[in-house]
Amino acid sequence: MQLRLLQKEVARICGVTEDCITNWERNRSVPQVQFFPQIIKFLEYLPFDVNFATLGGKIKAYRLMNGFSQKKLGEIVGIDGGTICSWELGENQPHKKMLKKLDVMLQGIED
Repeated sequence: MQLRLLQKEVARICGVTEDCITNWERNRSVPQVQFFPQIIKFLEYLPFDVNFATLGGKIKAYRLMNGFSQKKLGEIVGIDGGTICSWELGENQPHKKMLKKLDVMLQGIED
C-alpha cells in the first residue's frame, strides 16, 4: 500500500497473476512455496515466524527463502523430506556428516 502499486504490478514483480494477489489479500489462498523468494524480496523481510537461534529455524528460513518444499530440500541434501520436517520442528538433529553439509549451506542465514 505504501508503494501505491497496483495488484497487476505486484503480480508482475512476484511472477504470479493478479488473481493470485487478490486471493492472497483476501485470505482465499496462500502463496505456494516456489513464490516465497519473490515475495520476500518484494517485502524486504521474511514474513514467517522463524527462530534463527535454532538449527531447525535456520533450515526453515533457508528453505523458504529459496522456495523449496521440505521434500525438495530433502532431495537436494540427499534425505527424506520428513527428516527435514523433523529437524525444523526440533524433533531430531542431523548426524555429524550432515551437520557439516548444512553448516556450509546455511552460512549467512540470519534474521
